[in-house]
Amino acid sequence: MTIEFNPSRGPTLGVEWELQLVDTRTRHLRQDALRVLEAVPELSETARPKVMHELMQSQLEVITDVCHTASEAVEDLRRTIDRLREVVEPRGMALACTGTHAISDWRDAVYAPVQRYTELVEEMQWLAWRIQTFGVHVHVGVRERDKVIPIVNALAAYLPHFLALTASSPYWGGQDTGLASSRAIVFGALPTAGPPQMLADWAEFEEYMDTLKRAGTIKSIKEVWWDIRPHPDFGTIEIRMFDGIPTLREVGMVTALSQCLIQQFDQQLDRGYRLPHPAPWVVRDNKWRATRYGLDATVITDDNGTTAPVRDMLYELTRELAPMSERLGCADELAVVSEVLETGNSCERQRAIFNGGGSLDDIVDATIAELRDDRFVTANLRTSNGAIGHAGT
Repeated sequence: MTIEFNPSRGPTLGVEWELQLVDTRTRHLRQDALRVLEAVPELSETARPKVMHELMQSQLEVITDVCHTASEAVEDLRRTIDRLREVVEPRGMALACTGTHAISDWRDAVYAPVQRYTELVEEMQWLAWRIQTFGVHVHVGVRERDKVIPIVNALAAYLPHFLALTASSPYWGGQDTGLASSRAIVFGALPTAGPPQMLADWAEFEEYMDTLKRAGTIKSIKEVWWDIRPHPDFGTIEIRMFDGIPTLREVGMVTALSQCLIQQFDQQLDRGYRLPHPAPWVVRDNKWRATRYGLDATVITDDNGTTAPVRDMLYELTRELAPMSERLGCADELAVVSEVLETGNSCERQRAIFNGGGSLDDIVDATIAELRDDRFVTANLRTSNGAIGHAGT
């Protein structure tokens, strides 16, 4: 089986952001994506739509054009969000994004009227019924096909970094799961989801995909939902590990981090370096550690079982990538990593609200405010009339 790869001219970018439609009165998810999309045909009915259906009617996927810098991608998303607000707010809805919605029940979800989603639900049954989850996917262009698999393998070592920074789904159906990312468990239950297979080269990737098709596991490679995967049509590597991200600033952060890492690996291959190739057991174990503990995880750093706090590793990584971020024009976006490490990821911010005396409704309100104002809600404060107020950075 030959899989053609359309090489990119450089580390171009594309971002997919899965948003929640939230009822501003009940704070529950609204299953109204179809009506919203019908109201913005200039975004949803073009040859390259900017807004699309996702699996559930409570979701909208916002998509950028091909961009070259993280700031360009952020501004692209901002323009689409501003237009969507003009439609959703008069209808009593707001936009938000976290890996799961704190109080809504997946049993109330309505599926989008899209044939491939109907087929997915029919095939996966209960596994698909529950996927009322939200994430962010970042595509980064790669110039040569034969670089793709070595870079995917090297990026697998960073799954805990990606998830720890963005973990935002501690609550599922109104309960605290004890996890930093329940989304990683819910979505990861699909049979072709999870960490990427550690393959030798593009030829082995082609053979593996061909084997899955012959076995009837997949109909096309688009049904392989690895946390990091090649996207041959776009000429990109797609990082899918990020939980739902509530602010544009954090979306810019992970876009910059993705672009810097992939460009650095690309250049190291040009210089003849051999990229890291972590053991599969280390990749799986580290993903679980970040799923459970988020930024408090201690992760495995080598095949001998040496460990280090992921917070320390993220500080070190941002220093290492600083020169690359300057060259790519995304130093400001990458610097948000340090803000998240100081302030807390979304999971920590949500739990701080609850532990400070707030309710799950207050958490939903905070996530709406974070996206609307592009700021971190970092504390709960009781106002003089007893209502919950939020202070942020």
